[in-house]
Amino acid sequence: STRVRRPATTLALCADLTLPGNSFTYTNDGSGEEDGFRGCSSAFRRNNIEEDYGMFVWPCSVILAEYVWQQRPRFSRSRVVELGAGTSLPGLVAAKVGAHVTLTDIAHNTEVLDNIQQICSLNNANCTVLGLTWGDWDEPVFDLHPDIILGADVLYDSAKFDDLFATVTFLLENSPGAVFITTYHNRSGHHLIEFLMVKWGLKCLKLLDGFSFLPSCKADSLQGNIQLVEITLEKGKPK
Repeated sequence: STRVRRPATTLALCADLTLPGNSFTYTNDGSGEEDGFRGCSSAFRRNNIEEDYGMFVWPCSVILAEYVWQQRPRFSRSRVVELGAGTSLPGLVAAKVGAHVTLTDIAHNTEVLDNIQQICSLNNANCTVLGLTWGDWDEPVFDLHPDIILGADVLYDSAKFDDLFATVTFLLENSPGAVFITTYHNRSGHHLIEFLMVKWGLKCLKLLDGFSFLPSCKADSLQGNIQLVEITLEKGKPK
């Protein structure tokens, strides 16, 4: 739930989110660098390492969710689509701060899509859940007009990069002024991502070290070389 408290000098906002086996609290209590998420450190440990990727809370997801929280005025009342949502932490945070959110994952992966529905119910989040496979042009994708596209750790398989960028480019063209915000491990190879941006007529608006905006008390439980990038259409790109 989202609780709003009104102390004497500031407005404090708290959003509690529950995922199977994990809980996260996002708080803005006027305490400066302590603002952000509090989550159990066990969020990144699973006994079964072969668990479906879409059922795991990945560090990239936590970092992107924190970015959404810190940028919440930008997300409020925006139309947001999360690609490869999995456990959907960034999209859930966006919904809690007032965005109109559509959570998507591979169309044939009914287990993950059912899990997303359950997570939304568990957190009283009014999100649309949609099967969307990158590179497939089924009817629902044509109805999406996001202001912001989110993707956490979606750059994990180079064989799927073109399908992902084709989908992102279509959504950006379908929504003038939209932006794609993604977090990724540097294992993906930034040079390859730069090549794909040029290939698909995209440009980088912002590139951040994923840990640069996390207070140390939040970053201690995360590992990896994680980047956050904002991408949009290159101006003058032919349709």
